[in-house]
Amino acid sequence: MSGLSIDINCDMGEGMDNEAEIMPYISSANISCGLHAGNKESIKKTISLALENNVAIGAHPSYDDRANFGRISQTISLLELAELIAAQYYEFEKIAIPLGATIHHVKLHGALYNDCAKDAAMSKIFTQTIQAIDPSIMIYGLSESQTILQCILAFQPYANEVFADRTYQKDGSLTPRNLSHALIQSEEVVKQQVLKFLLQKKVTTLQGVDIPIKADTICIHGDGSQAIAFAKCIYEELKNKNIEIKVPY
Repeated sequence: MSGLSIDINCDMGEGMDNEAEIMPYISSANISCGLHAGNKESIKKTISLALENNVAIGAHPSYDDRANFGRISQTISLLELAELIAAQYYEFEKIAIPLGATIHHVKLHGALYNDCAKDAAMSKIFTQTIQAIDPSIMIYGLSESQTILQCILAFQPYANEVFADRTYQKDGSLTPRNLSHALIQSEEVVKQQVLKFLLQKKVTTLQGVDIPIKADTICIHGDGSQAIAFAKCIYEELKNKNIEIKVPY
């Protein structure tokens, strides 16, 4: 055994038809709460699939912006932010609890995820909102971002998230999707990036510079055209290297 372990998470409940095929290769699922994609039926279906596959269940709140898949920043007050996140969580919980599911974590989606990662006030409100609901719930946030810092300050459980299928800038941020080379298309490049996260605790940026990075959970985007292939190749590579796939706690 290598002694290493890592969580593999995937964004789900977003209207893709690949979820049953991806589930065997992941350990946690971030399920859309219905504002950027999906609905009550898709939430129920995805939670049920996760339970069948022993996959940890997480809520995946977003800006209220179905037209742009939650990928455009919005200007909202901190009070509105708290209400936005809490409302989505409670709607998700109403579906999860009757199914016998436990909510393991919360991970923001799209522009809301990136905005909180950069903004201390937003990430503080996000953390406080989740802590008021349940101080034992883990928050998944961009590795070493403001989201993680606010969790540390509030003693809220957290996981530093890295991305298997995205490229990085030298400041540790993700390459914006509107730029070329933001998405990784090659299985081999995905595998090498994941192994570098785990074995060297580094990532090679788009500028060709290696920077340090902390990885507790690795994300695969379920809406990507190669989501199934990426999930399978990462799973198999980690198994070959005797790296255990499991949730952070």
